[in-house]
Amino acid sequence: MSPKTFFALMALALAPLAAQDSSVHHPPQPPKSLRLYIFDCGVLKPADAKSFGFDKVAELKMSVPCFLIAHPKGTMMWDVGVVPDSDFKADGSPVIQGFMEVAKPLKPQLAAIGYQPADIKYIAFSHYHIDHTANANMFAASTWLVPQAERDIMFSDKPAPVRAAKNYSELKDSKTTILPATSDYDVFGDGTVIIKPAPGHTPGHQVLFLKLPKTGPVLIAGDLYHYNEERNTDHVPSFEYNKEQSLASRAAIEDFLKKSGAQLWIEHDYAANAKLKKSPAYYE
Repeated sequence: MSPKTFFALMALALAPLAAQDSSVHHPPQPPKSLRLYIFDCGVLKPADAKSFGFDKVAELKMSVPCFLIAHPKGTMMWDVGVVPDSDFKADGSPVIQGFMEVAKPLKPQLAAIGYQPADIKYIAFSHYHIDHTANANMFAASTWLVPQAERDIMFSDKPAPVRAAKNYSELKDSKTTILPATSDYDVFGDGTVIIKPAPGHTPGHQVLFLKLPKTGPVLIAGDLYHYNEERNTDHVPSFEYNKEQSLASRAAIEDFLKKSGAQLWIEHDYAANAKLKKSPAYYE
């Protein structure tokens, strides 16, 4: 056999392996410092603001963002939308379900910056409500960071408000880290990504503090507030789990904001969220 023929046969033999290797997913390299990506996960259009204790607010619509935290030691998703990707049609057209409207599924937004659900090390939510956990099952292979009280109500046999258990059912068997009920949890051990307990809206409601190297400190507030008008008032939603706990959590977080100098990002604040840059851009 001539050398030319030998190498031609070798090339044919290795071609399938090369094709297979080209299809292997390679996640992005970890960033050198903390990054925050924000995804558009929809809009809520409530009929009025009365269930939040107001006759009128400046902007009734609510944003539904999803967040990817990329850290040198790993990744974490924080809140994952109001409509699961599985509810989208094959053509990807927007989904409207009652007062919930979503233009883009989450998975393609992740893919656009190089990530797949399997690349996400941790999954955490501000709380279990349907507009924060819709795509939870997508991340069942991640380690779930959750307070015991929140996990208990999510899988309780008793009725619970604003719950869509089918959207997070697979988390029941996920690797889980139970977070302390009354103290902060340092996700990566360096003080840059901190989950802070803020119960009241739900039994284990929590907020996320980020120490971004260029943007500075930011606190992503979950549903501590829905509208900016709620700040410095005793107005809480009619479906609040525990009003007194909520007001105590608000007071503690407001005190933390003053001491830390952190920006407060109210996730559902439509006007404020519209000003934030969305993925593939990021904060660092």
